[in-house]
Amino acid sequence: MTHPLESNPEHLRRSLSNRHLQLIAIGGAIGTGLFMGSGKTISLAGPSILFVYLIIGVMLFFVMRAMGELLLSNLQYKSFIDFSTDLLGPWAGFFCGWTYWFCWIITAIADVIAIANYAQFWMPTLAPWIPAVLCVLLLLALNLTTVRLFGELEFWFALIKIIAICALIVVGFGMVAWAFHSPDGHVASLSNLWNDGGMFPMGVGGFFAGFQIAVFAFVGIELVGTTAAETADPERNLPKAINSIPVRIIIFYVLALVVIMSVTPWRQVLPGKSPFVELFVLAGIPAAASLINFVVLTSATSSANSGIFSTSRMLYGLAEEDHAPSTFKRLSKAAVPSRGLLFSCLCLLGGAMLVYVVPNLVTAFTLVTTLSAILFMFVWSLILCSYIAYRKKRPELHAVSSYKMPGGVLMCWMCMAFFAFVLVLLTLQADTRQALIASPVWFAILGIAYLVRRKRA
Repeated sequence: MTHPLESNPEHLRRSLSNRHLQLIAIGGAIGTGLFMGSGKTISLAGPSILFVYLIIGVMLFFVMRAMGELLLSNLQYKSFIDFSTDLLGPWAGFFCGWTYWFCWIITAIADVIAIANYAQFWMPTLAPWIPAVLCVLLLLALNLTTVRLFGELEFWFALIKIIAICALIVVGFGMVAWAFHSPDGHVASLSNLWNDGGMFPMGVGGFFAGFQIAVFAFVGIELVGTTAAETADPERNLPKAINSIPVRIIIFYVLALVVIMSVTPWRQVLPGKSPFVELFVLAGIPAAASLINFVVLTSATSSANSGIFSTSRMLYGLAEEDHAPSTFKRLSKAAVPSRGLLFSCLCLLGGAMLVYVVPNLVTAFTLVTTLSAILFMFVWSLILCSYIAYRKKRPELHAVSSYKMPGGVLMCWMCMAFFAFVLVLLTLQADTRQALIASPVWFAILGIAYLVRRKRA
């Protein structure tokens, strides 16, 4: 039996298979934050960073479960814009959609700037804005063809990341098993995790400081929710993709960090360098720097690719709900929201020009990534609020749901309390505090835009 959306050329097509969805979900959960940010988080929190990633992972698993039950309660929901509009009101769809669009534009700008930096590893004389612009144009061209090609691209990008992390875990455990001696006399051993000040060597303060950067490493985990309208057999494939999130977090985050801190004592991990590169260099793999540079380059490209895909779908959803100009509703012959794609890529090109304009990108980077994490937490909270409203308004749908969220409404409140706690933690450091102070500006702009739109309507 074909789904009603499948036979209608006016709608997005269900072209993404289970294979694509699983890898999009994994790719979304493994960002540049893990490859590049883990050095800084280890230096801040020591081995307690393992608990930070586990806690954030558990909380976000419940957010994903709430989103999964909502999307499957009504297959006409194309993404979380639809159910937030339906359950909380038009304002929620407007704020959720535009904030999510802005989140991914910011994240993709950060990724494009990162790509420009990684490209300089091989071509140091090349002006950094050239690879940035070329990357945006390439991703635009690929995304304009078909949804299936996006799924295929994301599948291979994510596969490269997974192979790199699995290789790191195998090589690292091999070094621990052989009691590898590093040039400076350190022995690879699991005891390195606790024999230097215990699991919480930096105290509670260091443990809390780890949350700020670790949250950014998880942005994109909800990407599965934006692919709902283009997923074949969502009742089977969506739960599969969401249920595998905890296993992924344990394998890709926790095991990778256990290996890094077992081989290199955590005090030796440099915040400015990728611990992934350092471990392969220690293992005596000469091409390690080039290899990991390639992996991190594909990781950033994958994240930018996800950003371009999801922003165009958000604009399509917003236009369908009359929250954005109706031109974004138009689909190309390949059933791709091409105008939304072009608009998002124009905004990205503007961001790519930052490489040309701003000389010091590190300061801008911290501000941009923190702002992105704050806005993502707002979107995750709206998903939870929608779930609470759904339980009140549609108890009969919850009763017959085959994919109920564990913990229900109580767990939603616990997750939102956790996000509030993370916001409080952002006030502790000067650079993250600036982004927190800047974030209300975005909501003020949205509030004014929403009031103007309502008056016109």
